[in-house]
Amino acid sequence: MRIVLLLLFSGTTAFCQIEPTAGKWKTWVVKDFAMYKLPPPPDKQRSIDELAEIRTLQGTDSAGMRDKVLYWNAGSPGYRWNNMITALSRPGVPPFREMALLNVAIYDATVVAWDAKYRFNRSRPGKEIRKYIEVPQSPSYPCEHAVTAGAASVVMAYLFPDKADSFRLLADELCRSRVASGVQYPSDVSQGFALGKKIGEEIIKAAKADRSDVTWTGSRPKGEGYWSGPTPVGVNYGFRKLYVLDSSSQFRPPPPGNFTKDMDELKKFKATQLSQSRAFYYATREIWADLVSQKIFEYNLQHNPPRAARVYALKSIALHDALIACWEAKYHYWALRPDEFDTTYKHDVITPPFPGYPSGHATTSSAVATVMGYLFPAESEKFRQLARECAESRFEGGIHFRTDNEVGLEMGEKIGRLIISRIKNDGAGR
Repeated sequence: MRIVLLLLFSGTTAFCQIEPTAGKWKTWVVKDFAMYKLPPPPDKQRSIDELAEIRTLQGTDSAGMRDKVLYWNAGSPGYRWNNMITALSRPGVPPFREMALLNVAIYDATVVAWDAKYRFNRSRPGKEIRKYIEVPQSPSYPCEHAVTAGAASVVMAYLFPDKADSFRLLADELCRSRVASGVQYPSDVSQGFALGKKIGEEIIKAAKADRSDVTWTGSRPKGEGYWSGPTPVGVNYGFRKLYVLDSSSQFRPPPPGNFTKDMDELKKFKATQLSQSRAFYYATREIWADLVSQKIFEYNLQHNPPRAARVYALKSIALHDALIACWEAKYHYWALRPDEFDTTYKHDVITPPFPGYPSGHATTSSAVATVMGYLFPAESEKFRQLARECAESRFEGGIHFRTDNEVGLEMGEKIGRLIISRIKNDGAGR
């Protein structure tokens, strides 16, 4: 995660190199960069004309515009969009498909944009333009925030069609803020936004073919000893396409054994205020989205858009593939929850509407913790312990046997390690 401190001189402005080879990193959906080739940036005279456009915009409602500049400049280009998708998602199963589509779109668009940035090496607007934020240490064309806005607004409109107009307006606001900030030419923004939209549309094509709309036509297993909830949420998840796994059953665990010993352990467990707090905390929130954003800030990756986009994408892919693999196993075995195994057993946390084995919290948390531990090696043990705490909270809440958790943690680690083996060859290094 290095920023190469080598000064380049293009025009009148010097800048350091941020990931100058990121344009060669492997993408997830985009295959042919030539399809997204940008025209050269405007010539010197047109660039001078664009400086006048910047001054005009800076003189319009300057106080209100400065607030928008600061708002959209917070974090990496994908930060605000990730927060939006978390806020808009409905309760229940976490929005891992939606997050993956968003962050793969942003990552692929950022890589393509970086290819153009260092091909054209356009300088940022010079000292004659007032700057309201720190000048990014990379070439100006195209604008990475506009690229992200183009990709994100298109994907978000697909995922939340009732709010499509709102996403368009937010993207427009962001684009104006980048020009008003004084660090981008208008053409950086317009071409970047168009590029991002085009890549977002490519991601939507892939989304429409990811089999998320496949209807389950199977039947429940008959007899005793099977989960029998009225609404099998996610029963069709195992049909979905994956980003890294060869199939949803690739790491399917062996069948669960008899849960008698597990039930005895659960009934003997004495809840404490702390254990109850953990049970409700993890039952009501998806922790990894906020944690990954926090790490991006802590490691100053908000100044390194390709790295930040990669972290968001890998987090999302780990959760996406782990969820699909876990749910495939859940509905392969249809294993009982504790309150079905022993109908006299009482607990406080609401039982989820799907089978118990293996634990979804354990599997997804272990997968993303493994990947994040690779990206942030100094904190790998902290991530591992957090995944285990998340898994243990499901036992403490009385809705999972310990076997569900242990198997889920092992399964998630296997998924995470497979993802790591893939990204070791993506051109980005660690």
